[in-house]
Amino acid sequence: MLKVLCVCGLGQGTSLILRMNVESVLKDLNVQADVEHTDVSTASGTAADFIVTSNELAQSLPGHAAKIVVVNNYFDLDEIKSSLQGALPS
Repeated sequence: MLKVLCVCGLGQGTSLILRMNVESVLKDLNVQADVEHTDVSTASGTAADFIVTSNELAQSLPGHAAKIVVVNNYFDLDEIKSSLQGALPS
């Protein structure tokens, strides 16, 4: 099963909203994944297949083994879906 981290600066509200939206999109795509939300410093030391975050925070995760998926609007399900579809293996 895929492991997905949803990352914001503090790991509180924004990443929780992103996590719920990512879970919704993955369900629509029939992709099973363990989705968690966290802050950027915890994410840097956490193993994952994908990290979904903003472009700004993605710059704070250089060299992470996970594929970084950049989302500008955490509330835009279409953008999240498009970004994830581009990252997931077909």
